[in-house]
Amino acid sequence: MPGAGPAHRAAPEDSPVGAYLRRLHARHAGADEGEVASYIPELADADPAAFGICLVTADGAVYEVGDTRSELTIQSISKAFTYALAVEELGAEEVERHIGVEPTGEAFNAITLDPVTGTPQNPMVNAGAVTAAGLIARRHPGDGVARLVDSYGRFAGRPLTIDEAVRSSEDATGHRNRAIAHLLRGSGALPVEPEAALAVYFSQCSVAVDCRDLGIMAATLAGGGRNPVTGERAAQPATVRK
Repeated sequence: MPGAGPAHRAAPEDSPVGAYLRRLHARHAGADEGEVASYIPELADADPAAFGICLVTADGAVYEVGDTRSELTIQSISKAFTYALAVEELGAEEVERHIGVEPTGEAFNAITLDPVTGTPQNPMVNAGAVTAAGLIARRHPGDGVARLVDSYGRFAGRPLTIDEAVRSSEDATGHRNRAIAHLLRGSGALPVEPEAALAVYFSQCSVAVDCRDLGIMAATLAGGGRNPVTGERAAQPATVRK
């Protein structure tokens, strides 16, 4: 009915889903393969032992086990949500003038563009993500970062902030992304100066979230853009389909 609240419901402690997640967590908690990311120096300080699982259903049940409230930076997961905001505010047709929707067999950080259009091939490679950030910077001169963080918060269901130490580390070491941004500007795909786009891009990657936030953000996409915990609409269904 009009004005009704969200469909969020507490997940029962003794539910089969909760029990399964606890078994899953116990089975894998001791895994220590791999290593902490260090391509951005600040990320090397992450706790390799932190491990949490959060599952959020489309009707708002939240199941958590382990270190689900330990914060990390969102990094490349941000690309989908920045693209969503660009499509929401500019429309799909305008966004697709700057960013393609085709797969690429190259590395995510390749310094290449589509040989025919001179645009990034999709929004999930760095070239496409920097361009999407540039579109937000053009739309919101001077406060593009604030607009993005607010949008991410609607997906997560709570106000989010930027990890300034990670942002500074990204800015100081982002030479490859600067090369991509200058290539984009030279091709005409990037509608603002490279540093304006990069200021938004480095900030979006540095937004601090936890496992629960990411579960709710995923459930919001699964629910067609409506946050199942808060009931707030973060994006229109047509945007989510894109």
